[in-house]
Amino acid sequence: MFKNQPKGLFALALANTGERFGYYTMLAIFLLFIQAKFGFSTAAASQIYSIFLAAVYFMPFFGGILADKIGYGKCVTIGVAVMFLGYICLSIPTAPSTAGMVLMLGALLLIAVGTGLFKGNLQVLVGNLYDDPKYSSKRDSAFSLFYMAINIGAMFAPSAATAITNWHLGKYGLVYNGEIPSLAHKVLAGDAAAADSVSALAAKSGMEVGESVSAFCTNYLETLSSAYNLGFAVACVSLIVSMLIYFCCRPWFKHADVNSKQAAKASTSAAPVQELTKEQTKSRIVALVLVFAVVIFFWMAFHQNGSTLTVFARDYTTDTVTGWQRIGFNIWALALIAVSVYTLFSIFQSESKKGKAISAVVTAGLWAGAWFIYRGMAPQISIMPQEFQQFNPFFVVALTPFSMAIFSWLAGKGKEPSAPRKIGLGMFVAACGFLIMTIASLGLVMPQIIGGPRVGATTLMSTYLVLTFAELLLSPMGISFVSKVAPPKYKGMMMGGWFAATAIGNYLSSIPGLLWDRMPLWAIWAVLMGLCIIAGLVMFALMKRLEAATK
Repeated sequence: MFKNQPKGLFALALANTGERFGYYTMLAIFLLFIQAKFGFSTAAASQIYSIFLAAVYFMPFFGGILADKIGYGKCVTIGVAVMFLGYICLSIPTAPSTAGMVLMLGALLLIAVGTGLFKGNLQVLVGNLYDDPKYSSKRDSAFSLFYMAINIGAMFAPSAATAITNWHLGKYGLVYNGEIPSLAHKVLAGDAAAADSVSALAAKSGMEVGESVSAFCTNYLETLSSAYNLGFAVACVSLIVSMLIYFCCRPWFKHADVNSKQAAKASTSAAPVQELTKEQTKSRIVALVLVFAVVIFFWMAFHQNGSTLTVFARDYTTDTVTGWQRIGFNIWALALIAVSVYTLFSIFQSESKKGKAISAVVTAGLWAGAWFIYRGMAPQISIMPQEFQQFNPFFVVALTPFSMAIFSWLAGKGKEPSAPRKIGLGMFVAACGFLIMTIASLGLVMPQIIGGPRVGATTLMSTYLVLTFAELLLSPMGISFVSKVAPPKYKGMMMGGWFAATAIGNYLSSIPGLLWDRMPLWAIWAVLMGLCIIAGLVMFALMKRLEAATK
C-alpha cells in the first residue's frame, strides 16, 4: 500500500491533512454558527453555506491558471498566507450587526481565495510526482492515499469543534441544545410562546434561566457564537503545522514543482514533457469537461453533509444514543479502529514472520483499546448534530485499504474498471445513500415540531457509509483522471476545472435547503436520488469517448 511510493507523496499528504483539519473544523459548525448568531432560516443559511462552498471550489480554477504561469509552489505559499488571514478574521467575536456580517463575509472571501491558490496546486504537485515513469503505475493508488490523508484531518474536525463548544459553554454554566438558538431569536423578536419553550428546554438541560428569559437568550446566543469563533481559530493553528511540514519536507518534492514552461527551460526534469497535437489536446479537454459536467450532480448531493443533513441531524435525529452506536461518537475509539485496519492489512502484506507477528499484536492492542473505551462510556450519551460529520471521513480512512486491495486484485486480473467507469458507478451508489434517507423520512413532517418524531442515529450513520462508498469511487479517481489526462500546458487550469465543477455542485447544494419546509421531507431526498441516477446513466452513455481520451 505504502511501499515504493515517492517520499514527496507523504509530505504533501500530511501538509494537506493539517490544512483540511482546520477547514473541516470550521465547516462542521459554520451553518450552525450563522443560524445561531444572525438568526437565519434554514433556507437563508443554506444559501450562504453553498455560496461559500462554491467560492472555495471555484477559485482553484483561477489559482490553476496563475500557477501555470508563475509556479505551483509559489501559489501554495501565497494561498496559505491568505487563508490564515481569513481564519483570523472569522475567529474574532462580533455583535450580530452589519459590521459583524461584513467581517464574516470578508473572512469567507479570503478563505476562498487562499484555498483557490492552495488546494488544486498542491494536488498538481502530487500528480507531477507520478509523471516519472518509475511511479506512473501507482498514480491511482497514490491519490487514494492522498485522499485518505485529507480525511484524517476531516475525521477529527467535528469532535474538535464539539469539544471546544462544550468547554466554552460549560464555563458559563450552559449546555448545548440544538432547539434553543432558533427559539431564542423568536423570544428576542417578542414571541411569548417561544419564551415558555426556552424555559422548558433550559430546565430539561439543567440550566438556570433566571428572572429574564430574554436576558438568558441573549447570553446563550452570544456564548454559543463565541464558542464557534474559538472553533474557527483552530484552523489558524492547523495551518501553521501544515506549512511547517510543507517547508521542512520540500526537498522531497521540489523536483515536481515545475509547470510546463519551467520544465521546458530546465536541463533536467523528473520526466520529459509530453507533446500533444492540437487534436489530442482538444480531445482530452473535451473529455475532462464532460466528466466535470457529470460530477456536478454528485457534489450537489454529497455536500448536503454540512447543510440539510446537519439540519436533519439537529431536528429529526435523536440527540442521545445507547448500545453499540455510542462507539461511533468517540473519536479516539474511531481512530483506533481506523488504524487497526492498516495494521490488519500489514499482517498479510509483511514479508517476514516477525513483521506479521508485530502487526498482529498491534492490531489486537488497538481493538482492545477501542473495546476499553467503549466499555467505559456511559450507558446513554448526548450527541451534537455536527458529530455526524465525522462518519464520512472515518469511513474514507477505514475503507481506503479495502478499496485499494479490491482494485489491485482486479488490476492483476486485467479487469480493473477505468476511472470514468468508477465515477459512473459512484453516481449509482450515491443514489442508494439517498434512498436510505427517503425511506427513513416517510413518517416525518415538516416543519418539525417540539417533541416531534425523530429517527435513530443509524439512519445518518448508514447514509454516510453508503455515500462514502460512492465518494471513494468518484473523488480520488476523478482527481487521478484529471492529473493523467490534462494536457501538460493546462494542468493547473484543468485541476482547477475539477474544483470548478465541484463549486457549481456546491452552489446547487443550496436547492434542498431552499425547498426545506416547502415540500415533503422524503421528496427532497428523492430528488437527489433521481439526479444521481440520471448523472450515472449519462456517464455510461459517454463511456467510450471518455476511455478513448486516456489512451
